[in-house]
Amino acid sequence: MKILAVGAHPDDLEITCAGTLAKFVKEGHEVTMCHALNGDKGHFHISPSELGPTRIEEARLAAESINAKALYAGYRDCEILYTPETLARFVDIIRSEKPDLIITHSPDDYMPDHIITGQLVTDASFHATVPYFKTKVEEAHDVLPPIYYMDNFAGSNFLPTEYVDITDTLELKKEAMRKHESQIIWLMEHDNVDILDLIETVAKFRGLQCGVKYAEGFKKYEGWGRTVTRRLLP
Repeated sequence: MKILAVGAHPDDLEITCAGTLAKFVKEGHEVTMCHALNGDKGHFHISPSELGPTRIEEARLAAESINAKALYAGYRDCEILYTPETLARFVDIIRSEKPDLIITHSPDDYMPDHIITGQLVTDASFHATVPYFKTKVEEAHDVLPPIYYMDNFAGSNFLPTEYVDITDTLELKKEAMRKHESQIIWLMEHDNVDILDLIETVAKFRGLQCGVKYAEGFKKYEGWGRTVTRRLLP
């Protein structure tokens, strides 16, 4: 399968679902890790003009560490809006990547960049299949891909309906997060969070819920046409 995971910021996928993405890759699937925004405002000391390129490179290294592809949608922190232009951009990404499955943010996530990104991706996944919805990429996607919402930050306001055992990929997940050196500092200074400890703590908590050592939680988007009769998560 081809899996398209779309997070708002360059480290969102690493925090919430990189263990599952690494597991997909290990099973022979093709994974693209797309970040909608360049993360240019996520630091107290580094200017946006310097931080944006830094974080794009961090995302590339993180994806490389699990043998996934990195992709940047072209927006800046706190500046993404739901407009016809942004919707068309995500349609183009989906038509270009042709995913069999999409992972993105839950509608109940905690901040606007996450919520808007998730809504754009969900809506664009349908529009991408409509031939006369014209965008730069003309060929419509021939699959209405199932969508899984990844866990919210720290598991807040999120009750999973499916779990993935990441016991054998937790260290890969943490290694991918370590590539985001700027954010390890930012999250400690801005949120008083040791992000590597949080990653392991949440994975252990989700693991306790499903009877394994470490896990990641997901909710399946239950819109019509998205349901299949087999398990898609690894």
